[in-house]
Amino acid sequence: MNQSMKVVVAYDGSVCADAALEDMARAGLPGIAAALVISVADVFLPPPINEEVDNTFPLYVPAGIRRAHEHAARELKEAETLAQRAGERLGKLFPRWDVRAISCAESPAWGVIWKASEFNADLIVAGAQGHSDFGGRLILGSVSQKILYEARCSVRIGRSHPHERDPVRIVIGADGSPNFDEAVAAVVARQWPAGSEVQLITALDTVISVTPDRAKPSVTRWIETDNAEDLKWLSEFFEDAASRLRAVGLKATTVFRKGDPKQVLITAAEEWDADSIFLGAQGLRGFERFLLGSVSAAVAARARCSVEIVRHDASRVVRASDRTD
Repeated sequence: MNQSMKVVVAYDGSVCADAALEDMARAGLPGIAAALVISVADVFLPPPINEEVDNTFPLYVPAGIRRAHEHAARELKEAETLAQRAGERLGKLFPRWDVRAISCAESPAWGVIWKASEFNADLIVAGAQGHSDFGGRLILGSVSQKILYEARCSVRIGRSHPHERDPVRIVIGADGSPNFDEAVAAVVARQWPAGSEVQLITALDTVISVTPDRAKPSVTRWIETDNAEDLKWLSEFFEDAASRLRAVGLKATTVFRKGDPKQVLITAAEEWDADSIFLGAQGLRGFERFLLGSVSAAVAARARCSVEIVRHDASRVVRASDRTD
């Protein structure tokens, strides 16, 4: 039995949340999916007041407790309204999706993460900043950053694009790690407009490491970037990924650039006017389990376009039967 994709949309009514919502139309998402729109009220929910007692001994409730209940109720109602409005908008973008909207009282980031875990989500969509986030124009907000680091599924930081045009342009950070392979698989599994393009971009330091055998991720080959034979092998290695992308109708090219991967990917995406960047959660220099590699974290925080961080098995849920041509 095929399983449809499950998407959680974190929505707080901010400009960035609106941008992330609209960006979903350009994320290659399937025609059929289940979505949960969640707005989190950042309030402490006091224990309920039980006033169903004998009137002979009326329950005394301090005024402060009553005010806390009233404040929490207002915030929850506002969050519920925001979620419902966002759910309606999402339903118009994806008419065949099963969309639900909910609210909860919790720390915003953890509320989204826990609900996504309960929902068994494959992807969380969030804006770059919320109402309460401060800092530079491109710097990721604290709530989005926490979701990006702690979520167990893929996370898409959606940003607005000034030139919405078909076809879509996608950058994939190519480092030869098993996580890179998962990023390619996620792009292959999506549905893109005809003529959409992909650039597999590899940033060349003095040396880089590649996993030549995907069945043995612990095995690496070190590549000297000034060695012509090594670069020829590297080009042939990434051609396999490019062929997989072409097989689903995407125009794929492999690009090598010298420099720090963090800056190379951001600059290349800007110069090419890319709509989004796909990255594995960890590169070969990353840590185990769910922690982000430094390249993925830096690109997600500072890129001008949308960035999707792909975690293990995120691509498995979009099957051929889910496609709508």
